[in-house]
Amino acid sequence: MKTTLRRFRFDRGELSQQQLAEMVSVSRNTIISIERGDYAPSVKLALRLAKVLKTTVEELFILEEKDHA
Repeated sequence: MKTTLRRFRFDRGELSQQQLAEMVSVSRNTIISIERGDYAPSVKLALRLAKVLKTTVEELFILEEKDHA
């Protein structure tokens, strides 16, 4: 799964990882792991991230070909 989370953080006022983490009640390490592609967020967290960043889950997270197998 590919993520555009980092881009949206900067597009929405250059939020730091820590600021975004606090807004969605997770650790900064969780945001780092999501941005690196090491961690796929729960549906609940993905929805919270999308709401805070004023976008959709589909804009934040994109399935890649390998994810369909």
